[in-house]
Amino acid sequence: MIPRYHIILGFLFSLILFLIFPNIILIEAGIIFFSSFLIDVDHYIFYILKSKDLSLRNAIKYFLANRKKLKKISPEKRNKFYSGFCFLHGIEVLLILFLLGIFVSKYFLLIFIGFTFHICLDILEEVCNNSRFDKISIIYDFIKYKKLKLLK
Repeated sequence: MIPRYHIILGFLFSLILFLIFPNIILIEAGIIFFSSFLIDVDHYIFYILKSKDLSLRNAIKYFLANRKKLKKISPEKRNKFYSGFCFLHGIEVLLILFLLGIFVSKYFLLIFIGFTFHICLDILEEVCNNSRFDKISIIYDFIKYKKLKLLK
């Protein structure tokens, strides 16, 4: 999903939580909101490591161009390409955040909620676009997809 939609939907999600649950204060809703789209920093880090370019604008152009290319090819061919290693998009990170939220600080639970919302949106998009399920487990993705080609 493109960042604009993650930002809009993350805002609506955190606003609804803020309005429904009186124990969530504004700063906590803000943490949920920002974590619902800032999880995508791993895409930017992947772009920097791959291209040696720090430009956020170029990174966005790169991923949007790849997105267009992938939408034009069949699902069978699409599944032969790998969009890159996204180390924050996985059940392992969610588990760590959840445990940190229980044992260290409730703020990790807020980040967990934002990350979970983001990943659910990504999964929903994959289902709607007939795409393979990746970015569910970083360990599984690394093992399974490291042999696939990166889209150029």
